[in-house]
Amino acid sequence: MFSAKPQNKFGCSVGLVLLGWGLLGSTGCKNSGVTSALDANTRSDAAATGHDAGAVLVDSGNSGVDTSPPRPDSGPVTDVTAVRPDVVAAADSATSADGTSRPDSNSSLDVGATGRDADVGVDVGGLPLFSFFVTSLVALQQLSGSEHGFGGDLRFGQTGPGAGLRGADAICAAIAERSMPGAAAKQWRAFLSVVDDGNGQTVHAIDRIGEGPWYDRVGRLLAPTRADLLGVRPQNGHPAIQNDLPNEDGIPNHQPDPSEEPVDNHHMLTGSNEAGELQSAYSTCLDWTTRDGDPANGDPRCGFSWPRGAGSRGNDWKSGFSAPGCAAGVDLGGVPEPGDDFVGAGGGYGGFYCFALLP
Repeated sequence: MFSAKPQNKFGCSVGLVLLGWGLLGSTGCKNSGVTSALDANTRSDAAATGHDAGAVLVDSGNSGVDTSPPRPDSGPVTDVTAVRPDVVAAADSATSADGTSRPDSNSSLDVGATGRDADVGVDVGGLPLFSFFVTSLVALQQLSGSEHGFGGDLRFGQTGPGAGLRGADAICAAIAERSMPGAAAKQWRAFLSVVDDGNGQTVHAIDRIGEGPWYDRVGRLLAPTRADLLGVRPQNGHPAIQNDLPNEDGIPNHQPDPSEEPVDNHHMLTGSNEAGELQSAYSTCLDWTTRDGDPANGDPRCGFSWPRGAGSRGNDWKSGFSAPGCAAGVDLGGVPEPGDDFVGAGGGYGGFYCFALLP
């Protein structure tokens, strides 16, 4: 549960409680900034992430974030069957994209080259199918150690050339492992483009995620092939998730807590254009290595995890909006304001997409 009573956009007099991923925080006001106290050792239900629309949390500084990998003993893994029985029930009653009934979700499936034979199932390696998710706000808060999230700096303890992209991949793997033990071995890749991968090579997000198919946490098909990802919305997958891409627990991210109202959290960092390729040299927060909101560090390009407007500009999951800066910050109100310089401005929190090379 999240409750906020902001008196201004910098979070003065904000009361904050976050239950999930071991985060309990409280904020106050000091020099127009937000301070917090975090208990990273207490963890409860990762689905308890509802947020009051309009809440804005902005990190006015650029330090004090613990980017070390999570401790193995940091808490139990979320059981999605306990968190969202409605999601599991929907998956159990799912039908294939062509309208036919799917096979038993507990049986092994031949996913082949496309995975078109079912929307739900078990991967041939033994682990349940799980190869795509949107990073939830609560997951990023837990791993960053801040209610503001990572901002545009995704190094997560990695160093040297290419650290931003490698760190983002490690974040994906850490979140996947917490949701499903063993899932880190599926070789996770963040859907992010960079100017320089550390070897002088431009990397396009669409080229680093494999060939498909990809499935959400409860086994629903997102898309069979890479070509099916090139539309405004993913194609030929399960219709229940096409227009509201799910987080690491298989929960549609627009309403992470079903007991709360939906939140305006549609912007997802990609650094990419509508083809899933690098947008520009100024769209990646220095290749995901800075949370400094200075305009010189660029305006990170974002896609839409759920449709927000008319046409591709407000609908394309890959690209359609440039956040006004790379600073860390959360804005669930959806309306950018003059002077905003953080990744979540206009409806977001610096989330991004994670794909696995193995289904």
